[in-house]
Amino acid sequence: MSKSNMKSNAQAGFTLIELIVVIVILGILAATALPKFASLGGDARLASLQAAKGALSSTAAMAKGKYLVNSGTDATLVVEGATLTYTAIGNGYPKADLELAKAAGLSDDYLVIGPGTPDNASHVSTAADEIMIIPRSLTDSPTGLTCFVKYKAPATKADAPVYTLTASAANCE
Repeated sequence: MSKSNMKSNAQAGFTLIELIVVIVILGILAATALPKFASLGGDARLASLQAAKGALSSTAAMAKGKYLVNSGTDATLVVEGATLTYTAIGNGYPKADLELAKAAGLSDDYLVIGPGTPDNASHVSTAADEIMIIPRSLTDSPTGLTCFVKYKAPATKADAPVYTLTASAANCE
């Protein structure tokens, strides 16, 4: 058999059937993988709120430590250019106000809802002694009703602040 005869019998490319099979397989893979990647936004927002909760907790603990070191003589504390005011009950924890969120470094990336704000279509209400943190990506979105973290100042000298975080990534999608 000559070389020229073998070349004429060799296949020049893919057949139409082979191309269709590959496209169908890619379509099936894409259909199963896309929902997994589409739901990562809720996970990311929840992780972001967990970090915000940690920042609030750390700032409150730092303020309490500074209060105890100074034997409870300070009425305010300046942190990162924000002036924290201690609660009137004298336990060393900061009041729930916009300055607390600023001291925790949350003012730029989050919508901070101040104390005593009524609810609306994009967030729930806050009491007079709490603030709420919502990711900026949810501003003016009904998802803000279920995707937030709250800081509630202690009510008595023996209490600690209460941090309320939404429970699942599904709340933040």
